[in-house]
Amino acid sequence: MNQNSESPSRRKFIKQSAAAAASFMIVPRFVLGGKGYTAPSDQLVVAGIGAGGKGESDIAAFAKTGKARIGYLCDVDDRRAAKSIKSFPQAKYYKDWRELLDKEAKNIDAVSVSTPDHNHAIITLAAMELGKHVYVQKPLTHDIYEARMLTEAAKRYKVVTQMGNQGASNDGVRQLQEWYDAKIIGDVHTVYCWTDRPVWPQGIAWPTTTASVPAELDWDLWLGTAPQRPYVDHLIPFNWRGWWEYGTGALGDMGCHLMEAPFKVLGLTYPKAVQASVGSVYVDEFKRGYFPESCPPSSHVVLTFPKTDKTKGDIKVHWMDGGIQPERPAELGPDEMFGDNGNGILFIGKKGKMMASTYSLDPRLLPTSRTQEVKVKQRYERVPDQANGHYGQWVEACLAGYGNKQVSSPFEQAGPLTEALLIANLAIRGYDVQRPKSSGSGVDYPGRGVELLWDPKQMKVTNLDDVNRFVKRDYRTGWKQS
Repeated sequence: MNQNSESPSRRKFIKQSAAAAASFMIVPRFVLGGKGYTAPSDQLVVAGIGAGGKGESDIAAFAKTGKARIGYLCDVDDRRAAKSIKSFPQAKYYKDWRELLDKEAKNIDAVSVSTPDHNHAIITLAAMELGKHVYVQKPLTHDIYEARMLTEAAKRYKVVTQMGNQGASNDGVRQLQEWYDAKIIGDVHTVYCWTDRPVWPQGIAWPTTTASVPAELDWDLWLGTAPQRPYVDHLIPFNWRGWWEYGTGALGDMGCHLMEAPFKVLGLTYPKAVQASVGSVYVDEFKRGYFPESCPPSSHVVLTFPKTDKTKGDIKVHWMDGGIQPERPAELGPDEMFGDNGNGILFIGKKGKMMASTYSLDPRLLPTSRTQEVKVKQRYERVPDQANGHYGQWVEACLAGYGNKQVSSPFEQAGPLTEALLIANLAIRGYDVQRPKSSGSGVDYPGRGVELLWDPKQMKVTNLDDVNRFVKRDYRTGWKQS
């Protein structure tokens, strides 16, 4: 059966999961104790899977709340985990997340996942099957299919979920919502989101020089669900973002921060159409190159969302990366900053415009003089300490039990947002889909110049089947059930 013709189901998704994860049937303490049950210490016991980089700062933020205890750490690279190990000497350390969950499930209340994108879903689903609350770094998943499955799993297992797009807890997005709800800028029909990312290499050929695997790194565990490849030292710790097998490009890195506000303000869910154009690179002074394994150096994507209960018609959301920006609004003074240093969000309504910076910071009406002049009633509760409070908000909600406290980016919202970003990536990847020409000379690019029509129920593009193979991956042998 064509994998992209399958309807979503728990059984099919679990076939993409690690065999070890499938056997876990331990009931967590908070379930035994009922809703609102907390550990005897009144602290949430957290396992941090991915203890370096962003995982390191996430773990530290949970501990800083005073209501979470970092009981377990896990990382495939001892070098990356070193600081967290030193900061939390009482935490037991593992390299393999499967071994951690298998041995310590009864001792854990919640799991934080901060790994490269391609391993988010398999770890998160395994934790949710154990009844563990989960905090997952953005983007929620690598694949569209995975995002839908985690969204459904969160409801099934009744655990508290939060995606790590901390700007969702900032006051800025709530101010934008209040201005829009008060009809200050009228009905919005167009939104622009832009970023200067990538700041890592993209649009390049795969390195031809291999290297010895560092003694501290378990390369097989790092690859996880991805295909087997010889080790190259180009990827770690950050450059994996520019390769489709592991990362999701600039959209995956910044999209959850920049497009979160349009989703909240306008009530967006799944797009119905998407189109893209991408930048290419010069492989020498005479020839441009396209490298389908690598995300492009720049792109412009247009997503069309259907009318919502907050709009009067369809909404066009433009995504621009690689330093591309929309035209400056006429209402903005020539010396006023457009967004922030390379990133921004612009809403265009029938009566006016509003914009914000990364993480929805510094919301402004245009012209900016209106920002202080216009007063509207506060309708949305603010999160204490804003973005920093994103972590404590999740901890508090976990301690309170499923359904008792709100969080800013639960999977029911983070899932559709992530899907939209990955559908945008589908158009970017589809742009370079190659097919041999019927004449036998050269290749055709059937995805270029085409608007892809998206069916959210079937989770497939209906007018260019070639790209549907990117909706759902086959996991590497050994990382799924037989």
